[in-house]
Formats: sequence, structure tokens, C-alpha cells
Amino acid sequence: MSLLALAPWQYLLNGLGWCLAQIYSIVPNYAVAIVILTVLIRLALLPFGFKQIKSMQHMQALQPELKALQKKYKNNKQKLQEEQMQMYREAGVNPLGGCLPLLLTLPFLFAMYAVIRPPLLSPNVGATGQVASYQVVNNHLPEDSTLFHNVLTHQDLNVAGVNLQCSLATSGTQAELKDTQKQVIQSGLPILGTNGQAIDNATSESTLNCGTQKFPDAIPYVILLALMLASAIFMQRQMTKANPTAAQAGPQAALMKYMPLIYVVWGWAFPAGLILYWTTANGIQIAQQTLMLRAGHIGPDALERAKAEQRRRQEEGGPKKKGFMTWMNEKAQSAQRHQDQVKKPTGRQEVKGGPRKPQQAKQPAKAQNQQGKPQPKKKPQPPQDDGKQQPPTAKPQQAGPADGSTNGETDKPVKGGAKPGNQLRPKKKR
Repeated sequence: MSLLALAPWQYLLNGLGWCLAQIYSIVPNYAVAIVILTVLIRLALLPFGFKQIKSMQHMQALQPELKALQKKYKNNKQKLQEEQMQMYREAGVNPLGGCLPLLLTLPFLFAMYAVIRPPLLSPNVGATGQVASYQVVNNHLPEDSTLFHNVLTHQDLNVAGVNLQCSLATSGTQAELKDTQKQVIQSGLPILGTNGQAIDNATSESTLNCGTQKFPDAIPYVILLALMLASAIFMQRQMTKANPTAAQAGPQAALMKYMPLIYVVWGWAFPAGLILYWTTANGIQIAQQTLMLRAGHIGPDALERAKAEQRRRQEEGGPKKKGFMTWMNEKAQSAQRHQDQVKKPTGRQEVKGGPRKPQQAKQPAKAQNQQGKPQPKKKPQPPQDDGKQQPPTAKPQQAGPADGSTNGETDKPVKGGAKPGNQLRPKKKR
């Protein structure tokens, strides 16, 4: 699914187009309308802009400490990550704090490009096989607005010698316009709206008037590009002066080196209306950074004040500031500790549902039956000889034959509770 097919993206494009058309209806100057819309967008993103500037400056100030940790724990990545997150917590800094607000501003830049450029035209082929008309597609301006009619017919869009639909690359030329099939648009054919109805006083044009010769027609475009480039460089140097040592040691130095080249490439190919939006946005951010420098939110001592504020919170027992990355790191460490505990050998076999209980020795079947059924009471019996030798005093000697014979009788007690005196005696001779 492409980005243009996403409903939120379409809502953003149509919303910006509607706002730009309403501003143009009040101030019928395309350049002024773009500047006013840019100011409104940056005011809406003002809290995120302050957060982005503050986080980026603090991250630059932490670069020397971060490099020291990387050198100290270069062979222990887990310890390095823990120390880095501890450093971020103490400073109250979110590593993504400078990236997330920037991601909110980029969609507006792309949306302004889609709104400022002319609507695309799709050819309608007639019965003869020739293009009979063109239909508007991918339009984000209200079709009943004056701005839509002017943008579609390419009129009243110049300011100070700059056609805001042209770029520096096409300046001083009659730029060809192409339809959705990448074919040059035929002039003089009717243009249909998205509803299929012909638009009044609107016919197709094959070229866009960006001037007649490169010099001097390209000079206003070069000036506009120079303003955009100067504002971007000044904005970066302003942050560098806030913390020169950290900026020279961190990625800021490489950014300062290659960013002007990127701006030149974009400024050469993009429409002048988008360059005007970009230059205005840079000016607003320069004003934000100036206010933050004067207020002490950024600068050489701003990071130390943030650390002192974190320590004060901890001493007073107040909650410490936690960023999104800190929360994610704590969750990851907790999950890792839990996983290590599960994998740690315990010395005993574990099964699903908990550790296995030690097995008990099996009891004899007779004992098991005795445990399962109640047994009747038995009368006491005299001790029996278990085959072990007893001491002489343990059992008294009984009278009997000299040879120890029992004369065929057993030594068990007689049933019926016979008394000890009823024991067998040798028969008397008659």
C-alpha cells in the first residue's frame, strides 16, 4: 500500500490545501499565503520544536561522556548499554527526543510539496483515438476556490520575478508540462474536474512560463535559494555555538559539512513555493533557538542544570524524569533477567506445572491394604522368637524335657485364653 493511499495522509493533504485556499481568499497573494500557512504550522508544532531543540543540544553535550563509556566498555555491550541509559536518566535526556519531533515536521514538508505543485491531468481519449480532454487527478485544493483555478491555469502565481510553480532548474525556460502518462499535454483542450464536469474558463497548456532566458530570469531563484541555504547554515551554527566542544566532537561536524550540499540539490529541483516554505520554517526555528538560548534552556551550562534538577528530584523523593527509551531499556533488562533465571540450572528436574516432588519408597502391598481398610483390633500376643539371640534375662526358662522336645505339641497359646499354668508337662509313669 502506497503512502498516498493512506487515509490520514490524504486528510493532511486536503486539510493543508483547504487552509491555503482560505488564506488566499483573504490575502490574494500566493507567496504571502504560503508564509502565513507556514507560520500557522510551526505554531502548532511549537511544543515539539522546543523539545527537539533541547534534546538535540543535550545529546551533543553528552557526546564526550558517551565516547568515554564506549571506550571503557568496548568489550561488554550489555554493560555499555546499561551505563548509557544510566547517563541518560541522570541527565533527563531521551535519545530519541531530537528525532521524533523531526519526524513530525517532515510530513508537512512533503505535504506542502504536494499542495503547491500543479494538479496532475489524466488524458481522456475520444472515439477517434485522440485526446479529447483532461481530467484533474491528485488535487488537494477545493475545486470551487480561486486558488485552485489560478494554480490549474498557471496565472497570478508570480512574486518578485519568481513563478512559485517553477524551480531553479526550469527558470528562464518554457518548461514542458506532462500528463499522468508522461506525455506532453496538448494545449487548448477542456479540463474536467474530479466529478467529470468541465471547469469554466480552464483549458490545458503544454508549457509553464518560467522566463525567456536563464540570465537574468534565474537571479531571483538563486537569491531565494541563497536565503534558504543561509538560514539553514545559520541555524546549525547557532547550535554549534551553544556547545562548541561537543558539536565538533560529535556527528554535528559531519552534518555541517554535507548539509549545504543537500540543500543546494533540493533547492535546484524543487518548486520555488516549497523553497519559500522551507526558508520561512528555518527562520521560525532560528527564533525558537534564540529564545531558548536566552532563557538558558540550551547552552554550555544547560546540561549541568538538567542533571542538578534530576538530583534534586531524587533527594526530595519526587519522581525522576523517564523518557521512552529509558522505559524500553528497563523492560528489556527485566525480560533478560527473567530469561536468565529460567535458563539457569537448578540441580533438580523440573516439569510443566512446577518442580517434581521426590518419590516416596513404595510400601508393601500388605501395608497399603492396611492403610486403605480399617483393620480389626487384635489381642496382645506374647513376643515371638524372631531368630535373634536374646540375652539370658530377656526371657525366663520354661520347664520341659531335658532334650527340649515339646512332645509333638506347639508352643502357641491355646485358644480361649489359656492361662500360663496350662502348659504341657511330661506325663507321669504309672
